Amino acid sequence: MRVDVFLKQSRLIKRRPLAKELCDDGAIALNGRPVRAGREVTIGDLLTLSLRNRRIEVEIVDVPKRPPSAAAAIELYRVLSDERIEIDD
Repeated sequence: MRVDVFLKQSRLIKRRPLAKELCDDGAIALNGRPVRAGREVTIGDLLTLSLRNRRIEVEIVDVPKRPPSAAAAIELYRVLSDERIEIDD
């Protein structure tokens, strides 16, 4: 499954075009390296999301064959860290 599709289906990112844009901007890393939206993810991969005021690191524990329900989506990954980042305006 593509990184951008996984981010959407796992509900880590609300919209797939936004997930693609974040990948293009280098805000998403797969196993410590910046990743393009079309890269395939597998079970055991580590995803790092560097958002505006948060940095989230998750381990992929399942890759669905079809879109999961909202309740099942949170079981696709395990949160390893979730840090708040202060922004200087």
